[in-house]
Amino acid sequence: MTRVAIIGAGFGGIAAAHLLRQAGFTELTIFERADDVGGVWRDNTYPGCACDIPAPLYSYSFALNPDWTRRFPPHGEILAYLRRCVADLGLTPHLRLGHAIAEARWTGTRWRLTGTDGEVEEFDVLVPALGQLSQPVIPRLDGAADFTGQAVHTARWDETVAVAGRRVGVIGTGASAIQLVPAIADAAASVTVFQRTPPWTLPKPDRRYGRVRRALNRRLPILMRAARAGTWLLTVVTGKAVTGNPLARLAVGTLSRAQRFAQARGLRAQVTPDYAMGCKRVLFTGNWFRTLRRPDVHLVTADVERLTPTGVRTTDGTEHPCDLLVYGTGFAATEFLTSLRVLGRDGLLLSDQWRDGAHAHLGIAVPGFPNLFLMYGPNTNTGNTSVVYFHEAQAHYIAQAVAAVRASGPLEVRAEVAADFDAEMQRRLSGSVWSGCDSWYRTGSGRIVTNWPGMAGEYRARTRHFHPTDYTSPTPAPPPPPPQAPPRPDRPLASGQRLSGQRAAASGQRPAASGQRPAASGNLTRP
Repeated sequence: MTRVAIIGAGFGGIAAAHLLRQAGFTELTIFERADDVGGVWRDNTYPGCACDIPAPLYSYSFALNPDWTRRFPPHGEILAYLRRCVADLGLTPHLRLGHAIAEARWTGTRWRLTGTDGEVEEFDVLVPALGQLSQPVIPRLDGAADFTGQAVHTARWDETVAVAGRRVGVIGTGASAIQLVPAIADAAASVTVFQRTPPWTLPKPDRRYGRVRRALNRRLPILMRAARAGTWLLTVVTGKAVTGNPLARLAVGTLSRAQRFAQARGLRAQVTPDYAMGCKRVLFTGNWFRTLRRPDVHLVTADVERLTPTGVRTTDGTEHPCDLLVYGTGFAATEFLTSLRVLGRDGLLLSDQWRDGAHAHLGIAVPGFPNLFLMYGPNTNTGNTSVVYFHEAQAHYIAQAVAAVRASGPLEVRAEVAADFDAEMQRRLSGSVWSGCDSWYRTGSGRIVTNWPGMAGEYRARTRHFHPTDYTSPTPAPPPPPPQAPPRPDRPLASGQRLSGQRAAASGQRPAASGQRPAASGNLTRP
């Protein structure tokens, strides 16, 4: 029986678990460090948190949801959807909640997982599904220890964070801040937004789905398929704009400029980006610019110099008083699997392998790490459509890979195959819009390790079939020799007589060669 360990119970881990079960793999365990499923939708609870991809596409094709109440649903609905998927798809018995994995080590035939509590367990296949948006980034600012107010990252928002009547400072103008600021402006005494670079935006065509729409979805599921297809076509247009189609880029860019012209009167100079559209994440909003124009909301474009006991000082010498400081500063998306120590064949550390930037064949398999298949790995993020679409493509591929492991034993992607794929990715990305500015898509050296360079349809086509010729069977490490017993002090040797076999080895003498080597059993004792 092939045992599979999945680490992470967000969209990626749930997709992998379901499609593996569909393929007949029932000996699987989903390890989740938190006490609930949901990934980023469990961790992010800040006011205004919602999806910025329409719900018909931001969901599994195998679990369409007739009960969305909005086109862009709030985080609570998405979390409820994932919980329901786990229950309805029969994954609850496979969950190991509140169980963080600290280390994964390849033994030569299996993966040995060690929890932070010291518990050890072995599996045939390892599927890390930790995501790219799980490690919040908080900038190191001078004076941070002196600030006497409350400070929180958007991904760590909880019920102790009070906004009403407080002077709130928000550092950052990315996807989280653009949702948070409009949501808290009414309750706060004032909001000061510290902007480093303005984002490109597009109108957010949100709408409510009423009871009639939801009832029709339940009676006629084809309506949900049609809505999904329509949303997909829209993302094809935005995808072509990002990947370089001139007409699509002109159309989408014109729409963005028109929104800024109509909604940002008096602020256009401050909110106009100076980089190509798509280089950083394009954000959907209907109320960002209007909120910035409120008299109690202040947009600051001077750089932050330091924190003071009572607020934020910027490089122009102005001090901005704050009672609550919110970091909308995103995630360490380029740092993959940093919470997990992974040791592959011959003790190779994955962090060493990725020192110059993460890379993996199809974003899934890494040379030197047999039977390890990544969900949402390097170069599988999308800048324009639903990442859930990519998750499903990866999960289908992984189910085929695990079937191959079951049939023929451990498999490891060939080094030359992975190297050719990585060279292709970096060549294509070097000429992409993402190479034109600093963003969370790139490492400090400039290597783009997050995004897929083409259209989503291309990725699905390339992961549709598992190709055994891309893989090889790793040579298992020889087992350690068994402890040798000392020779028994029986009758003394006659003159010229030689020790044989094991007694010779134990006494330090060399035994006669037999012409054969003992075969390794390959069996492991499960702890």
